[in-house]
Amino acid sequence: MKKTIFCISLFSALLTPCPEQAHAGAENRGSLLLMWWNAENLFDTRNDPSAGDDEFTPDGSKRWTQKKLELKQLRIRLVLDAIHASPDYRRYPDILAFAETENRGVFAGSLGKTGTSAYKILYYESPDPRGIDIGLAYNPRSVRLTSSKAYRVPIENDKPTRPVIVAGFSAGRHPFHVVLNHWPSRSFDREWSEQKRMVAARVTRHIADSLRMADTKADIIIMGDFNDEPENRSLRQVLGSSSDAAKVRSGCTTLLYNCWSGYDGIGSYSYRNRWEHIDQILLSCGMLDRKGLSLPDRPFRCFYFPDMLDRTGKKPYSTFYKGKFKGGYSDHLPLLLKVATETD
Repeated sequence: MKKTIFCISLFSALLTPCPEQAHAGAENRGSLLLMWWNAENLFDTRNDPSAGDDEFTPDGSKRWTQKKLELKQLRIRLVLDAIHASPDYRRYPDILAFAETENRGVFAGSLGKTGTSAYKILYYESPDPRGIDIGLAYNPRSVRLTSSKAYRVPIENDKPTRPVIVAGFSAGRHPFHVVLNHWPSRSFDREWSEQKRMVAARVTRHIADSLRMADTKADIIIMGDFNDEPENRSLRQVLGSSSDAAKVRSGCTTLLYNCWSGYDGIGSYSYRNRWEHIDQILLSCGMLDRKGLSLPDRPFRCFYFPDMLDRTGKKPYSTFYKGKFKGGYSDHLPLLLKVATETD
């Protein structure tokens, strides 16, 4: 098993940043930090008869024991502490969302083992047959939750999938929305499963359109594991993902800025030793102006330190690989977004 003990003072030298992107004035502005992470199979050890979690029990095929869960939670703590130690942040995320959490208890319990005890939890149970959900946590000292809703993704004649979750927040007097996604996987065949992701994309597009109808310049942050790349049809044609900030500013009602734009480092996920960008953060045009929420220098980062990669450096150091327990962090790397907020 890889060593996990390293000096916190070295974190600043281990972090790998993404390139600079859109700018915003720094005067009279605070900031928020948002995090998205597919944490890979964050299950408790209990057998839940209502969920397909049999393999993630001590007697199941994964031999998922309390010791393994505690190692998983240690990994989560190390990543969050590394963010807090980073000179670029010096804080825990104000809003964080994890994909592949089994239930509210294991999600909250994992965060409770970090220095982030101030978090409040927003959690919707998913109809996904594996029993995996999206968990969202936020710091009430920096943001206020104003609304939330889970939107069903209506896939006919197939197993149900995760809902799309929208949460309304305010930072001071400035409202914004976070939309969370974990779209159907590419398992078996990418083209065969694409139609499922197209359905999920239309649900997310409906949410974005509704918010923009109420306010064309609404501040909207869409995060998730989309299981498609930025140039795939579900993102580009349905959701309106664009790498051109100028086009997004002029196409407020149709386009979203993809934060991978201009990034030339590794992706958040690796398939057959090729880095992919299936985890994404997309922003409405309102995020590209200087009002309410906006982008400072270097807002977006695919966050990792060397121990979060396997020995080849070509993929994340995962908890499981080909069904075997490896004891790593996750098969995905987390994404971070720093946003500037106008002070009241």
